[in-house]
Amino acid sequence: MTTETDTPSGIDAGEKLDRLNANLAKMDDLSKRLIAAMGRKKAADPGLQGPGQELYIKAMSAYMAEMMNNPSKIIEQQVNYWGKSLKHYVEAQEALRGGQLKAPEDPGPKDRRFKNELWDTHPYFNFIKQQYLFNSQAIEDAVSNLDGLDTAERGRISFFARQIVDMLSPNNFLATNPDALEKAVETDGESLVRGLENLVHDIEANDGDLLVSLADENAFTVGENIATAEGSVVFRNRMFELIQYKPTTEKVHATPLIIFPPWINKFYIMDLKPANSLIRWIVDQGYTLFVVSWVNPDETYADVGIDDYIDQGYLTAINEAKKITGEKQVNAIGYCIAGTTLSLVLGLLEKRGDKSVKSATFFTTLTDFEDPGEMGVFLDNDFVDGIERQVADQGYLHSFFMSRTFSFLRSNDLIYSPAVRNYMMGEAPPAFDLLYWNGDSTNLPGRFVVDYLRELCQDNLLARGEMKVLGETLSLDDVKVPLCAVACETDHIAAWRGSFTGVKQMGAKEKHFIVSESGHIAGIINPPSKNKYGHYVNDGEWSDQDTWMEGATRHDGSWWPRWEAWLRKKSGKKVAARVPGSDGRKILAPAPGTYVMPKKAS
Repeated sequence: MTTETDTPSGIDAGEKLDRLNANLAKMDDLSKRLIAAMGRKKAADPGLQGPGQELYIKAMSAYMAEMMNNPSKIIEQQVNYWGKSLKHYVEAQEALRGGQLKAPEDPGPKDRRFKNELWDTHPYFNFIKQQYLFNSQAIEDAVSNLDGLDTAERGRISFFARQIVDMLSPNNFLATNPDALEKAVETDGESLVRGLENLVHDIEANDGDLLVSLADENAFTVGENIATAEGSVVFRNRMFELIQYKPTTEKVHATPLIIFPPWINKFYIMDLKPANSLIRWIVDQGYTLFVVSWVNPDETYADVGIDDYIDQGYLTAINEAKKITGEKQVNAIGYCIAGTTLSLVLGLLEKRGDKSVKSATFFTTLTDFEDPGEMGVFLDNDFVDGIERQVADQGYLHSFFMSRTFSFLRSNDLIYSPAVRNYMMGEAPPAFDLLYWNGDSTNLPGRFVVDYLRELCQDNLLARGEMKVLGETLSLDDVKVPLCAVACETDHIAAWRGSFTGVKQMGAKEKHFIVSESGHIAGIINPPSKNKYGHYVNDGEWSDQDTWMEGATRHDGSWWPRWEAWLRKKSGKKVAARVPGSDGRKILAPAPGTYVMPKKAS
């Protein structure tokens, strides 16, 4: 008879030791795979890895100047910081000296990174958390109080200082994360093995680079359980596939509608599930709907620029939709970067006297980049020069770099929290369709990305009336068609204030502006059935953003029905529904087509 020491899980000590040893062996094997995967990392231009040295020099110079010119302010900041730190240290020591293994009072604001009660009750974890928060506040105060910097420089320094602060959160390290430590003990190290497996998988999938998986990549298949609205590819060239969706009503409005999605991501954000599919909803309202599905470019697209997207993309798609329906005009939608380019198309058509577009709708679109919002931190020469050198060498900008850039705009949500869950807790990424789509990004042609960043973003040529496209010089005033613009209140990519500024300068006599609650995606993909986010409208004078918002009326629920009521008036009488292929042309593929399918570029 042997004596066994039972554990709460019913596993004896011998079995626990065997499990622990097995997990250690697995970790040894995974570590070898990790080293091999990291060895495959390809060199990238240093300009893509972080801001240039000039920014650090400016920050240090401003701080040194502050010390020389206003030493009392610096001393006050330092005294305040050290006073808080010392007081907290003394409180912790007093609690321990009195034999109380408990944390001092913690009245500070709650931070969702520190949800585990041990952050508040355990003296070790509480001390680390509190000191981290003191340090974070001290850094933020030091940066925000610097004089001698312009607004853009201060914004960039604040942003990258926050990146460092967020990265160094004690929640991001195993030794100071109580959740991860508890789980490691409970599972005899198995959670750490699973976490290392997840880490190795992500590094192998990105050829030595690290991009945290946000969703279970095996949970979704494009065309099977997402992007399933019925339709057909009715045209294809090297730039795009044109999808015509099957009608769900007996009659449709005469004027067809065509959506131009951004080519930074894939179009099926508008068709994830039937319940939140903008594509299905539009078809159900009685419209002949076409959607452009852009190609995912490789090095053979190195010379493709803005002119090519307009000529071989927009103008070709518009003409094909007109041919298929027999109509002289279309209504057009541009989303994000595709909305920016749509404004160029509208200006070009105005210059040519071409009335092919009857009305335009812009989703989260910037056309004046004087104030690009949070994205502006990545639009200085240090990053753009790096991108230019990278695409000169490779021919295109790999999707990895754009995904990483957008993730850093919401680093706690899109980098550190998922990394803690995947790598330290050993949990599988969730089966979340939106995050799956977010990870299914695309490359950008070399010439296009440089021209877009230089001419539109940095030089702001369209807002200045100096943008040259296909032999014409364009301005925002050239956008004359009736238009409706939808911006999102908390958009971190295309700030609603910047969107407002651009639309205000457009030459259209009829223009409407809607601000949806939430962000770049959730504010647009906001079906009426959810009744989740409201929206603001103001049909008064176009003055400035603050005045517009102060005078705006908030409405519950989705903006979709309001927009559709506006679109309906631009869409003509009802005609018999048009079925893809009924004009006699060959169907090339069922929706969602072939260009949208997963592709791993080297």
